[in-house]
Amino acid sequence: MDKIIIEGGRRLSGTIPVSGAKNAALTLLPCALLTDEPVTLRNLPRLADIDGFQHLMNQFGVSTTIAGSRPEDFGRVMTLAATRVTNTTAPYELVRKMRASILVLGPMLARAGEATVSLPGGCAIGNRPIDLHLKALEAMGARIELAAGYVRAHAPDGGLPGGDFAFPVVSVGATENALMAAALASGTTRLSNAAREPEIVDLCNLLVAMGAQIEDIGASDLTIHGVGRLHGATYRVMPDRIEAGSYACAAAITGGEVTLTGARADEMSATIHALRNAGVRVDVVKDGIHVAAEGPIRAINLSTAPYPGFATDMQAQLMALLCLAEGTSVLNETIFENRYMHVPELNRMGAHIETSGRTAIVHGVSKLTGAEVMATDLRASMSLVIAGLAAEGETQVHRLYHLDRGYERLEEKLALLGAQVERVGGD
Repeated sequence: MDKIIIEGGRRLSGTIPVSGAKNAALTLLPCALLTDEPVTLRNLPRLADIDGFQHLMNQFGVSTTIAGSRPEDFGRVMTLAATRVTNTTAPYELVRKMRASILVLGPMLARAGEATVSLPGGCAIGNRPIDLHLKALEAMGARIELAAGYVRAHAPDGGLPGGDFAFPVVSVGATENALMAAALASGTTRLSNAAREPEIVDLCNLLVAMGAQIEDIGASDLTIHGVGRLHGATYRVMPDRIEAGSYACAAAITGGEVTLTGARADEMSATIHALRNAGVRVDVVKDGIHVAAEGPIRAINLSTAPYPGFATDMQAQLMALLCLAEGTSVLNETIFENRYMHVPELNRMGAHIETSGRTAIVHGVSKLTGAEVMATDLRASMSLVIAGLAAEGETQVHRLYHLDRGYERLEEKLALLGAQVERVGGD
């Protein structure tokens, strides 16, 4: 099993491109199931999760081709053609490692009238039930049953009629599934308290490019007028705001300065606000954002929240930065109940972090020390890399398969900024 070896203490400096957003790409890929015409996605990141979702789409009879792919390039161009759906089952062996697989349920139900999808897996960061996915689809007319670890869904004869659904809590995935299903419904669907993340807007924009009719994109109340068919489209995946925020933390903790080309400041406002409060300079530049450490890191208090609040996917990376802050920071995790698994590993490196329920108290220390650490989930992995970049001596981060799910060619980008990093085969 591969590991990354980091020799800490090097100031990061330079310019790197922000890759296409993992969380957006995994939502855009299943849109190809909604039409028999080709859908081409540009700026698709090279990630294990993307490869896994490609294999899942192939399972349904979707052909996938990658054009102009060169090993030295970041991003790819993939064309998906679901000319004919030959299978409506997403099996356990393909779904178990990737929670995003549940996003085939809505489009498959809308296109083929039925879908059988294994209950999903993914990072073990807490309880993430799919009940809101199912309730939203039921409100649109689907019949759903759970049996032997699978969701079995059927649409009435003539397809989904559409309907109204108010999410009792904000759910990104459930909003995405409902949007895709509603696009081909025979009537109008109204979604209240829908998620507002930029990745939701990206999905809506692709659906509109394919001929969908969606009102109030970006708002918490969405109206979708179903259409008889959707057509193909070519679309560029939005830049990854979580990747950009992660590299911003890496620059800050090493006392460096980095320009992140392609980053969209308007989609990262909560992250930028937190960094500035922590004493990090963030400037909006022509092609992205410029991040520079200007002095000591300051302690801050912060709670995660649905967009436009501070993203739970940035909590671990910011915590790593705050390990070296002057003073004590308090972080509250409001989204997932088990998202502090990186804390014991950071403490192994000399951090002083205490947790109680969903609250983490980060007592700033003067230095971190390299150690062997184990990644537990995707964002926790990046927090350990960030800490290792600033630590004295050598840090070894094990279980790189987590990082490979969400950060495109991480060690290459860090090397471009002057970090001393090496990927080696494990035992």
